[in-house]
Amino acid sequence: MTTSKKKIWNGNVRDAALSILLEVANNQAYSNLLLHKTMETYSIAPKDRGLLTELTYGTLQNKMTLDYYVKPFVRGKLDKWVKELLRLSVYQLVYLSKIPPHAVVHEAVEIAKRRGHKGISATVNGILRSILREGVPSVEEIEDDITRLSIETSHPEWLLRRWIDQYGEESTIAMASRNNMPPTMTARVNTMKTTTEEVMKQLASEGFQVMKGEVVPECIRVAGGNLAKTEAFANGLITIQDESSMLPVLALDLEPGMSVLDMCAAPGGKTTFIAEKMKDEGKVFAHDLHDHKLSLITSSANRLGLGSIETRSGDSRKLTEIYPASSFDRILLDAPCSGLGVIRRKPEIKYNKQESDLHALAGIQAELLDTAYRLIKEEGIIVFSTCTVDQIENIGSVSEFLQRHPDMETIPLEHLVGHETETIKGDMLQVLPHHFDSDGFFVAALRKKKSMR
Repeated sequence: MTTSKKKIWNGNVRDAALSILLEVANNQAYSNLLLHKTMETYSIAPKDRGLLTELTYGTLQNKMTLDYYVKPFVRGKLDKWVKELLRLSVYQLVYLSKIPPHAVVHEAVEIAKRRGHKGISATVNGILRSILREGVPSVEEIEDDITRLSIETSHPEWLLRRWIDQYGEESTIAMASRNNMPPTMTARVNTMKTTTEEVMKQLASEGFQVMKGEVVPECIRVAGGNLAKTEAFANGLITIQDESSMLPVLALDLEPGMSVLDMCAAPGGKTTFIAEKMKDEGKVFAHDLHDHKLSLITSSANRLGLGSIETRSGDSRKLTEIYPASSFDRILLDAPCSGLGVIRRKPEIKYNKQESDLHALAGIQAELLDTAYRLIKEEGIIVFSTCTVDQIENIGSVSEFLQRHPDMETIPLEHLVGHETETIKGDMLQVLPHHFDSDGFFVAALRKKKSMR
């Protein structure tokens, strides 16, 4: 029997979650995008959206742990969709106390009948009832420390070893644990139109629990609800954005009237923040490799009432073919990276990435940085940022860039955060997910020295 997305049409939330999990496993699709698409396309009822999100993210975040729990009870080979169904079901049994175990088993058996045949449903029933009867194995039985941490936090061993080498065991445990927690919903206030205090009052009147961000003055945090459905969003008063991803724009040290290049701009959160910080005076040139993503930037700019942004698609490594040397006062390079800082939002990243991927991305970053070097004015600032925590993509890329271009210097960034963070050489900023409950993010500000002529 087919396992297509048509299975979602019956309104079954667990069936919908299983379809998303299979799409992620088979096609390396992003869970966050699939969740949104599923909710909108198949009209998942508002009361069921929270459960669908919980089931999808929870199963993905704890995949390796769930496999460890299931393994002793499986005899023989199982189809991929059956493995996903067992993960989904065991997640509910172990992590969700409000769902009765008998309901979990019954629903799993019914899904197995619809997607497979009687024999498969009997196998699923037998495995789940055995787990209920005997209990899952303890992670504490694993003797090797790294293997135990890997299974306990559901992070590959190679990744944990890299983090321990780079940040130490304590920070690694904190980071891996935080990666399995739901991300905080944050937004940026459009100070061109309103104030943080006014937006907080408005959202509170709509039933949101609102508080100020921990680092960025324009940032607010909310608990629950959907900010994209609010009047504040529709009227261009806020942009949904993680707090740490606002930091690169602050590092640009912007002033009205500047000429600014955003080299990898889509979906445009930082682009529009640049325009807001310049009071929409000057010019922001937003480039992205993918033409279809530019409409996201234009749509956001129109909603926010910003007119200083110009978009163009193409390979940003070739921007010297478009712009003369020394064209820009400021350049933001939010570079392509492994995304290891946003595992909370895309948990499948930790399973899909390989160690070799990090080295390949560093090569692309180097080309982009060298292009930025040729386009920045003397005494201009390039801000290099990534949403990863691996040092080969961060301090490694910046250090090699500085060696190639001795007329560039770093600008200290301690003033951007008032919290304990991992800083490298006191200048470049590395935010880890547990520092202020934000995404992992790296920021370096690089100034081109004035030539001695």
